Amino acid sequence: MKKWITAVALLATNCINAQIKEGTIVYEKTTNLHRTIANEQMKAMMPEFRNSKHLLLFKDSISLYRMIPEAEAPDPFASGNGGGMVMKFSGGADGGDLYHNYAELVSMQGNEFGGKNYIILDTLKQQGWKLGEETKKILGYTCYKATKKAKALTRSFKMVTSSLGSGTTDTIANKATAPKEIDVVAWYTTDILTPAGPESHSMLPGAILEIDLDNGLTVFKATEIKNSVTAKEIKAPTKGKTVTKAAYQKMVQEMMMQGGPSMIQMNRN
Repeated sequence: MKKWITAVALLATNCINAQIKEGTIVYEKTTNLHRTIANEQMKAMMPEFRNSKHLLLFKDSISLYRMIPEAEAPDPFASGNGGGMVMKFSGGADGGDLYHNYAELVSMQGNEFGGKNYIILDTLKQQGWKLGEETKKILGYTCYKATKKAKALTRSFKMVTSSLGSGTTDTIANKATAPKEIDVVAWYTTDILTPAGPESHSMLPGAILEIDLDNGLTVFKATEIKNSVTAKEIKAPTKGKTVTKAAYQKMVQEMMMQGGPSMIQMNRN
């Protein structure tokens, strides 16, 4: 394990032969909402898929991953002419800026939860990837297949539906499910020599351009790659109380089980 981590650290700090040493990758994330929800009434009131846009900024041994605000990337499920639904998500996996320093093997994520700001501190570790020989092209780059097993995070929903002007509100709670082991399939390219990828998925011999979690439950696909980046934007979060990842997950789990701030809000116009 130590040899693997050392190799990844050297990969991040010695990018002499990389075709792209710094840059920006835009991802589209697609999540199958219906697969995460058991309540049929809730399913009938929401679209099957949710899309969001994300940015990965990288340079030398550091990277920053963030979600593009919905104001810049309009939610395709929201109506543009006053009809339909407006959906608001909170408390999910899309947190604040995620900063990785691969030379120092440090991960820091800024997040807001329960009205408070936190900096979640963790250590970058080997992720159990199995490298394969299968290849495919993504945006013109030759990508190699890598697979691993992972534990799916427990997710609990509390949905509030309200009819504008009626003053009525209905709430449907969705029970939390136990974590399960899932399949993760990633496609990475050694032409972009950074160990970074979407969210916390990283530590491969090149940038991850596509990743599939749990056979299509959540899929990230790179839609644009630029070989330039504003270096000053790649900085660690500084706002909030610093906590370990384990402590933060415990706090979130306890609050979710009590019907805390993880919810889907749908306003019907």
